[in-house]
Amino acid sequence: MINIAIVDDKLINRKTIETNLLSNSDIEIVLQADNGEMFFEKMAIQPVDKLPNLVLMDIDMPIMNGIEAIAIGTIKYSSIKFLVLTVFDDDEKIFEAIQAGASGYLLKDDNAIDLVEAITQILQYNAAPMSPAIARKTLSWLKQLPKPNATTTYNHKEMLSEREVEILKLIVEGLDYKKIAEKLFISPLTVRTHTSKIYEKLHVNSKAQAIQMAYKFKWVK
Repeated sequence: MINIAIVDDKLINRKTIETNLLSNSDIEIVLQADNGEMFFEKMAIQPVDKLPNLVLMDIDMPIMNGIEAIAIGTIKYSSIKFLVLTVFDDDEKIFEAIQAGASGYLLKDDNAIDLVEAITQILQYNAAPMSPAIARKTLSWLKQLPKPNATTTYNHKEMLSEREVEILKLIVEGLDYKKIAEKLFISPLTVRTHTSKIYEKLHVNSKAQAIQMAYKFKWVK
């Protein structure tokens, strides 16, 4: 039996996906959530035998979007796979999702993609199913990636100021610039400035990557 979670902020989308999947007797929908934060809240109380093997994750959701959820989820639940199922095909979201740890990227309106087949490819063959247009963009992007710097270190105590660490932890909690500013009694512009410095020091270019590094190197719990 394959346990599946569906994370999408639109009920009609969740119901459509559920209907399509439940025609397969080997699949069980064990969890549904309408944003990343709700997903983690439900995961915290989910019975062990009902933990998902794979999560179908939308991208554009309130409170905590799909890219942030994938970045956290791949660290907290390393055995669970995350498959993006979305309407967005712009380069930035594709690349951020892949960098965050997505195992595949499918477009909801791509009728050529069999969702059950994609799930099987990921879980049985460790494949990375993608809609054809997404695959072409990804290949082009990978060719342009710089080679990793083997000498890069990631000790946040040496790299980040006390304030930057404080802001990074609040980013991980899912707070936006305005809420972080209110919590720390500073302006949203100051938060944005600190965040830009955090990205620069960590050699990342997105919130998802910063969150992933924070969990990977145990800077937050």
